[in-house]
Amino acid sequence: MPKISQAKRDARQRQILDAALACFSENGFHQTGMADIVRRSGLSHGAVYLYFQSKDDLIEALAVDRHRQEAMLGAAARHAEDPLEGLRALVRVYAHWLTDPEGEQTRRVSINGWAEALRNTRVREGAVEGIDAPRSLIATLVERAQSKGQLSADLSPDAVARSLVALFQGFLLQAVWKQPIDIAACLAVIDRMLGGLAPPPGPKRKKRES
Repeated sequence: MPKISQAKRDARQRQILDAALACFSENGFHQTGMADIVRRSGLSHGAVYLYFQSKDDLIEALAVDRHRQEAMLGAAARHAEDPLEGLRALVRVYAHWLTDPEGEQTRRVSINGWAEALRNTRVREGAVEGIDAPRSLIATLVERAQSKGQLSADLSPDAVARSLVALFQGFLLQAVWKQPIDIAACLAVIDRMLGGLAPPPGPKRKKRES
């Protein structure tokens, strides 16, 4: 049997993952079988099982793929010279993802993953990893902003990060439910919230009498 090139292998793997993403998005994890994914991919059973042995393998691969994309999106924020602006940039990038039509399937599968994580340890580990990466990034930016005096030093960076992640998760649910979200207005609110985390102004000096 002739060997295929790495490019061809990568293309086939992507073809299978795209088929799995479409099936999971439409019918969820439990209502989707490997036969559905094979049929959607247009490949043979043997070709699909050469890359993925089970549904859990596919779920995990999709999670890794999503984490890789999210890491790329957060790279600019991580290296921002101004950490507070880095936080704002991260929020804007996430807001764009929420409104990107090409990300709809991924958003739906993410929500399905949260439910599946309640019963599947392997999926739960992937879901927690997906939360830990942005949480760690946000906490790092908060610590840098505190060192510059941009955010109050008495705030827990982890608590700020978890609060923002929870906010993102809530927006994700609303987006999947196709709620009419005014992204610009929400961004303005989040920006005001970040401003509210700044340290209070110091006491004003009295003017010296002439």
